[in-house]
Amino acid sequence: MTSKKIRPLLLLFLSALLVLTACGGRNDGGEGNSTLSGNIEIDGSSTVYPITEAVAEEFMKIYPEVNVTVGVSGTGGGFKRFVVGEIDINDASRPIKEEEIEKAKQNGIEFIELPVAYDGITVVVNKENDWVDSLTIEELKKIWSPDSKVTKWSDIRPGWPEQKINLYGPGTDSGTFEYFTEAVNGKARESRFDYTASEDDNVLVQGVSQDKYALGYFGFAYYLENMDRLKAVKIDSGTGPVEPTMDTIREGTYKPLSRPLFIYVNKKSLERPEVKEFVNFYMKNAGKLASEVGYVPMAEDVYNENLSKLK
Repeated sequence: MTSKKIRPLLLLFLSALLVLTACGGRNDGGEGNSTLSGNIEIDGSSTVYPITEAVAEEFMKIYPEVNVTVGVSGTGGGFKRFVVGEIDINDASRPIKEEEIEKAKQNGIEFIELPVAYDGITVVVNKENDWVDSLTIEELKKIWSPDSKVTKWSDIRPGWPEQKINLYGPGTDSGTFEYFTEAVNGKARESRFDYTASEDDNVLVQGVSQDKYALGYFGFAYYLENMDRLKAVKIDSGTGPVEPTMDTIREGTYKPLSRPLFIYVNKKSLERPEVKEFVNFYMKNAGKLASEVGYVPMAEDVYNENLSKLK
């Protein structure tokens, strides 16, 4: 074959290869294009953080000119910024409160609430703890109530070690703190405060994993990620001890510590194409990515409803 005949065939082959590469590079089902750019700022719950961070990482692979930052100041800390328009999206492990809605209105902030996954607040002890297998809700209340007299493990059940119990839990800006205190103590934010507190669940993981006599609570994903260092405590709400698992959280049998997780999106931010594309991408991939980082996905029709809200 002459060089004059080879050249057109080579050009045709290269053109076809470019088309195939361009088509194969998109696997997100998104409607945007790689020319998107800008900054998206997210803050809030450390519990929701692993899902949002996973979504952000995948999104930025497709849109490298968009910078998505995800903070962990806690649900309440995030809402403080969200209701004054400082951030585009707030991760939340509880629904927005009436007073937060009112502050948003005062500042002209309109928003959309989007549920993204289910979580089970997990009570954990150190891996070397060989005396605790389960706790009742009443025993949890005995430990965590504002007027608690529990200082040693033996104060919970006779026969348990006469050793000081060292408690770890979320700080007061955490949605996990509010949900747990309401579920266990009967009123949100009612709790003892002589414990090691942090809005960063990794700090709590570190504390419990290094202390044989510790007990703490935080989101299920952080337990799954550290099963080699922690032991989950089964919870008995009156029908027998139930272990937190994907199935018990999904079915609602792990009660009363199963709960939905949300993101809240500023409507004005959605006018920016990079934010709109990000939130659409989030809803199309939340189920898969939530499972990958240790949460229970919502039913598919919930994500479809969320997409309808965005339209």
